[in-house]
Amino acid sequence: MTTLSGRRVLIVEDESLIAMMAEDFLIELGVTVIGPATTIDGAIAMIETEEIDAAVLDINIRGERSERVADALRLRSIPIVCATGYGEGASDFAKGSMIIAKPYSKEKLDHSLRFALFG
Repeated sequence: MTTLSGRRVLIVEDESLIAMMAEDFLIELGVTVIGPATTIDGAIAMIETEEIDAAVLDINIRGERSERVADALRLRSIPIVCATGYGEGASDFAKGSMIIAKPYSKEKLDHSLRFALFG
């Protein structure tokens, strides 16, 4: 089974507790964490300067939908896992990307990222 070990994953999340939880989960999975980015502009700066294999993207950052971040990731063909409290109602935003409901478990994050990366 393919693992996430050695992959570089960007976290875009403005809720500090969720960002810390995601960071802890990813480190346990052997992932190199990029970020977390807590603003739209911060995320875009990281996308432009960092090597990233995948991203966990909150669809609402500080009251703003994170479409600009999703567009920047898609432009670079970086797989996205959309983290949301909106459930499947976020499918228009996700545009076929994986959706993960918050709060999520390490196992759910692992599965979603592996599916996004390896199909």
